[in-house]
Amino acid sequence: MPWVAVRFAVGVGFALLAVLWFGLVLWILFGSIGVSGVIGLVLILLATVVFGGLVKLLHRYVLYLVTAGHIAVIAHVVETGEVPDNQLQFGKQQVSDRFVEASALFAVDQVIKTVLKQFNKAVASLGQLADFVPALRQLMGIVTQAIGLAASYIDQAILAHMFLHDEKETWTAARDGIVLYGKTWKPVLGSTLLIVLGMQGTMLAFVGGLAVLSGALGGFGTIVETVVWLVIGGFVAVGYFGLLSPWIKTVVITTYLVEADGESPDSETMDYIADRSSTFADVVSRAEKEGEPAPEPVDDVVEDEPGVGTPG
Repeated sequence: MPWVAVRFAVGVGFALLAVLWFGLVLWILFGSIGVSGVIGLVLILLATVVFGGLVKLLHRYVLYLVTAGHIAVIAHVVETGEVPDNQLQFGKQQVSDRFVEASALFAVDQVIKTVLKQFNKAVASLGQLADFVPALRQLMGIVTQAIGLAASYIDQAILAHMFLHDEKETWTAARDGIVLYGKTWKPVLGSTLLIVLGMQGTMLAFVGGLAVLSGALGGFGTIVETVVWLVIGGFVAVGYFGLLSPWIKTVVITTYLVEADGESPDSETMDYIADRSSTFADVVSRAEKEGEPAPEPVDDVVEDEPGVGTPG
């Protein structure tokens, strides 16, 4: 809950920043200057681009560190069964011990994301997913979008593995974490996929409610309608980034750590991932530069199953 509270506060800050920024822009453009037409649209788009760049910068150096600290605490709880007395201080210390600066953490995570994206695209096709979740055959269009959303949380599970194995160098821990995902991707991606499908169903109901609200606001004028939509957008942002996203992240991390418990990285799975992700070679190369040899073959690796192609 301390981390949820911090993320909630950060979410409120981002929402208020958005309301103030676009409220000021709209007031200047339509109230003070009085522009309209194409020029007004272009200026609004420009203001949106500037705001997006600002938020991206803040997200990288503020919210990303909060996320990493939360991941470190979740990993510790899963591993030991105990919650640190001061979660915020513990998470901050873990992040500072593992990564000298935020940019280092960001760089590692970006490479991990690229590897996961390439790997998931190769192995998590709709036909293969339907082999172990037959009901997905009826949801082909929705599942295509859901896979991408579900996979976006998995890099954080890899970071959790890195925090638990502080005896390993950074890129070595990243390599081994990716290899373990290669051995456990079905339950990890499958559980997250169900959550995302539930989110999409909730979103459809929410959009239906917004359609009714839009009709009711039609007679109150442009300014009132704009302010109402900004407030609603702020509440949605706070709810998602402050509450829902941390919960989904926790489910993904715990599922990954539980499934990976007792598993060991092996060269067969590493080769399997390398065949499906060109970027993984960069991770392996960086790990070797740290002086860590590649994992040895293991005897319990099973040949690829027909139609699935997943080791283990």
